[in-house]
Amino acid sequence: MNPLFGQLSAIEISQKTKLQPIEAVAAKVGIKEEDLDLYGKTKAKISLDLYRRLQDAPTGKLILVTAIHPTPAGEGKTTTSIGLADALNRLGKKTILCLREPAVGPCFGVKGGGTGGGYAQVAPMEEINLHFNGDFHVVTSAHNLLAAMLDNHLHFGNALGIDQHQIVWRRVMDMNERALREIVIGLGGAGNSIPRESGFDITPASEVMATLCFSDSLAELKTRLGRIVVACSHGGKLITARDLKADGAMTVLMRYGLQPNLVQTLENNPALIHGGPFGNIAHGCNSVTATKLGLRLADFTVTEAGFGADLGAEKFVNIKCRKAGLRPDLAVLVATVRALKYQGGIKVAELGKPNIAALETGLANLFKHIENLQAFGLPVIVCINVFASDTPEEWQVIREACAKVRVRMALSDHFARGGAGAEDLARLVLDTTAHPANGALNFTYPDKLPLLEKVRRIARKIYGADDVVAEGKTADKLRSFEDAGFGELPICMAKTQYSFSADPNLRGCPRGFTVPLRAARLSAGPGFVVVYTGDIMTMPGLPRVPAAEAMDVDANGNTVGLF
Repeated sequence: MNPLFGQLSAIEISQKTKLQPIEAVAAKVGIKEEDLDLYGKTKAKISLDLYRRLQDAPTGKLILVTAIHPTPAGEGKTTTSIGLADALNRLGKKTILCLREPAVGPCFGVKGGGTGGGYAQVAPMEEINLHFNGDFHVVTSAHNLLAAMLDNHLHFGNALGIDQHQIVWRRVMDMNERALREIVIGLGGAGNSIPRESGFDITPASEVMATLCFSDSLAELKTRLGRIVVACSHGGKLITARDLKADGAMTVLMRYGLQPNLVQTLENNPALIHGGPFGNIAHGCNSVTATKLGLRLADFTVTEAGFGADLGAEKFVNIKCRKAGLRPDLAVLVATVRALKYQGGIKVAELGKPNIAALETGLANLFKHIENLQAFGLPVIVCINVFASDTPEEWQVIREACAKVRVRMALSDHFARGGAGAEDLARLVLDTTAHPANGALNFTYPDKLPLLEKVRRIARKIYGADDVVAEGKTADKLRSFEDAGFGELPICMAKTQYSFSADPNLRGCPRGFTVPLRAARLSAGPGFVVVYTGDIMTMPGLPRVPAAEAMDVDANGNTVGLF
């Protein structure tokens, strides 16, 4: 229960809000009923025929919402995205919201759902957070079909000469399950295939999920799925899904998952929620198809990228914009007074107390993110997501600090007031985007730079590191990708979301550190190289007290405890 809302929790607010039929929501941006595949009364998938018909349509403005590093104090990047979209619609600007799909696993762990909170939510909240329209299921099924066909090939003679010690394709499931990180499969005799080490990743970390997000047709999806590398032969040849003849069946499984999903905010404004790659492991952005569709349907498209700007915005620009030809018209950098004080070294229990000194120290984190966004060539504004414990003096400190670096700031109270609480932010967005952004994006590295040097550029320019240290055979692995013809791919850094460094405990804007590069993996389907740093894991575990313990269904059949 939350006393701010008359004892209503986020899920209760969502359950009590009257939603419009999805056909009415679609009509607000000119989508006709024949272009909808209905999934009940309040959800639909949008026909790819509409996407193709709008290929040459003029495009609106793209607003990227990003944030400082996530903290236990909360930043509210998703709620800000939702509140801003609602506010722009309130001001008469036809606006679409584009978000990633939440994964089921983190909902039962510590992170919670991905539908916002308070009065800045997308709905139906329960269905979006739990299974939605089946996209995670089709990704999981297609990924595991490829794994099954790989082991089946080994079982029936291994005609491709696959070296079982160089198999890189694991299995996935959409649940936090640390016990499955490293396993042995094929036990129980010859009838159960060949015993070997393997493991599970979480579905949002699947290369298939990222591949979905960069495909805008069935033909492109099949081509990209066919490129996925699963193993290496004894002779050194890369073995792909196409070699295993799995790409066609994987496309069959995923064909409806390729269609963007349409839902609505609590204020009945359209939201496209499609694709769900993790932000600290994968590239953390919604699908290119959904983003481009939003741009062709609306005056403004508001989207977000996973976690802090050093991960989400960096990958949004260096991967998504580079590959899809997108250019944001503005970056909105979200922070809170509480989170900035946490970055200044204050304990969570003390964050509700005024502390100007800690706030001023924590501003270094904000300034580094601003610097990075401006280096991309993006106009930047700061949104302070308001908490009840904030003081006007603290807001003034942030406002004056932003003014010194020529960045404008707005307060936003969307969590408590919905779109009405974000109107000042929306007006600042309109004023800032009244004049087009100049020039092309400035990528952190050129395509032709060696892969290790691309990683070094990210570490030095974006994180502020002294250098990178390639552990084990990581440097050799990167060179092998170059030798195989993948040297011009962008880099997808798998790094902790809590710090500029690879150490989640280093707050603020640390200096004098190096970034350890633990491993590298080729993701040929979406077209990037993943580099793992520190202790980042591709299969999360549940916390000591999982959120699942508080969830239930009441006597009336309503979900309780989901947030």
